[in-house]
Amino acid sequence: MDEIKRQPGSLELAFLGDTIYDYFIRRHLLVEGGSMKTLQNAASRRVCAHAQSEVLACIEEKLTQEEKDVVRRARNTKQHPPKNADPAEYQRATGLEALLGWLSIRKDTARIEEIMLLAVQKTDEINKKEI
Repeated sequence: MDEIKRQPGSLELAFLGDTIYDYFIRRHLLVEGGSMKTLQNAASRRVCAHAQSEVLACIEEKLTQEEKDVVRRARNTKQHPPKNADPAEYQRATGLEALLGWLSIRKDTARIEEIMLLAVQKTDEINKKEI
């Protein structure tokens, strides 16, 4: 695989982390089972900025200082959230995604698994409240 020539920026890390987050959520939902329509609806509710912001709030106290710094830098990056997204939630979601991207670049799959286990538990909890 190609080596990265320079340290990626926060939004580049979030670009990668978004895919990682989505993959883990979809994998969890597929194991749980359901029709394509229910899987797609469940994924949409769990991968949105609101849910990711909630996940970050849940795991923030468990992050190392270095991980918190990655999240903080990403949250503070100038970006333009979609019109339907709350800007604060979108910034926090970007922080979580950047953290996952950063961990991936560092090849820390054990930590990604640990964080995503907590994320899956939290999004399941959020989904049960919304039903």
